[in-house]
Amino acid sequence: MKQFFRPSANLFAVISIFVSLYAVAGIFWGLAILDRANWTRRVNLPVEQPIPFSHQLHAGSLGMDCRYCHASAAISPYGNIPPSDTCVTCHHEIKRNSALLAPLWESVNNDTPIPWVKVHDLADFAYFNHSVHLTAGMGCTNCHGQVNEMPVVWKVHDMTMGWCLDCHRNPEKNIRPREEVWNMEYEFPPPAQQAVLGAQLVNEYGIDKSVLANCSICHR
Repeated sequence: MKQFFRPSANLFAVISIFVSLYAVAGIFWGLAILDRANWTRRVNLPVEQPIPFSHQLHAGSLGMDCRYCHASAAISPYGNIPPSDTCVTCHHEIKRNSALLAPLWESVNNDTPIPWVKVHDLADFAYFNHSVHLTAGMGCTNCHGQVNEMPVVWKVHDMTMGWCLDCHRNPEKNIRPREEVWNMEYEFPPPAQQAVLGAQLVNEYGIDKSVLANCSICHR
């Protein structure tokens, strides 16, 4: 019977197998890198909103407290998006006729919510309680960054499980006095001093580090 393949075809077959394996591994490696990229996770990308609300103006220049709009964050698991009535308390008189506020008045007149776009949107399988973190001395800027300097809000952290666990395993480096939680201008002391202060606050606030890395803390 006539031989279709030369003996060298055996070497070619082996090489093809290894090349294919490396190609498949390279594809998975590339997808893993892409999944962790800031662009994929929407980090540092400003999120446009139906109303160009500027935190830089309201929380920065005007010095409005976070709790004026996000009142439930201190007392509930959720950091609420303010209802239109909250905006109207000021804008009934200030820039009332601005074309940029048309969606606000449409919301008020039709009794419909403004379709704000979520910037920090955790997966449904992850449980996060705002009030617990705030009570534990974790400031707004720890997770949200300096929103008082953002004309348009964006994510400053990817908020992956690894990022959360890094803090859960070592809360001392991120904790601050409770009275400074809402202070957007708070500056942490040098690392050595923060380590001492952090350990003191963790003990004072009754934070049990031994359970913070348990799966059930965030996955319920």
